[in-house]
Amino acid sequence: MLSSYIVLLLVLAVLIAANLVYAFASRRHRDKDYSPIGTRMKTWWGMFFIFCLATLFTPAVSLVSLMVLCFFALKEYFSMIRGTRKADRRLFLWAYLAIPVQFYWIYTGWYGMFIVFIPLYVFLILPIPRLLGQGIFGFLRSVSSTQWGLMLMVFGLSHLAYFQFATPEYGGGLVLFLVVLTQLNDVIHTVVSLYFGKKKVVPTSNPYLTWEGFVCSFLVTTGASTLLAPYLTPFSPAAAVWFGALLALAGFFGSLTVSVLKRDLLVGDEDKAATLKKSYLSQIDSLTYTAPVFFHTVRYFFDFM
Repeated sequence: MLSSYIVLLLVLAVLIAANLVYAFASRRHRDKDYSPIGTRMKTWWGMFFIFCLATLFTPAVSLVSLMVLCFFALKEYFSMIRGTRKADRRLFLWAYLAIPVQFYWIYTGWYGMFIVFIPLYVFLILPIPRLLGQGIFGFLRSVSSTQWGLMLMVFGLSHLAYFQFATPEYGGGLVLFLVVLTQLNDVIHTVVSLYFGKKKVVPTSNPYLTWEGFVCSFLVTTGASTLLAPYLTPFSPAAAVWFGALLALAGFFGSLTVSVLKRDLLVGDEDKAATLKKSYLSQIDSLTYTAPVFFHTVRYFFDFM
């Protein structure tokens, strides 16, 4: 594995090169919509900043940054839910309060509570303030949509923060490995779909998800995994191929799920849908799936976690 500082310099060089290529392509081919890739670029710089904080300072600094990211992601998710009432907004407040608690379990290294707090305890406690507030009207819709948001935007993304506490030696490299492959998978999928995509997976939810894009991104992500693994992870070549394929599949289903979710919530509100194309959710949708899948797979098969 390379030194963390060398990795930072290499990532910085790649980011600058990627931005130059994006600027050139967007000006050269004005008939193509490169806005999803531009949005991803912002995510890359944000993740690079968080990785720098974790490397140059302490993991606690990056933990706070990721906690803020979860807050804004959850906030945008709640903003898509139409017809919210006062009782629903009160429930949202309780959901926000679960974020610092979830990250406190990470900071203390209490894996048992981290893994069950939102799926179990919040799931059981969340209906109580809703029942005490407005009774049964709209109860299931309110509670289930709130729990869905917590599971995706908080529980799923919080796994990014736990890597460095679960394995200080390899945590930074594993996070970088995860984020780079996830974002690469999304960009290749988008570019191939723009130029060669014919068969859309779900035409009504996301025009950038095609079967041609899926096949190409799967192959590229798997290949990139074998190249990056020796420098960022302790994985063997065979494990690198396996994790590359796993992240490509998880990223695809993450993008597909969040795209359909947004489409369902924003049916009939095209102005808001257009605004949210550049939102946090559009930038981190794949990570809501890849982060927990990668974390638990690594933890299951490797002793260093």
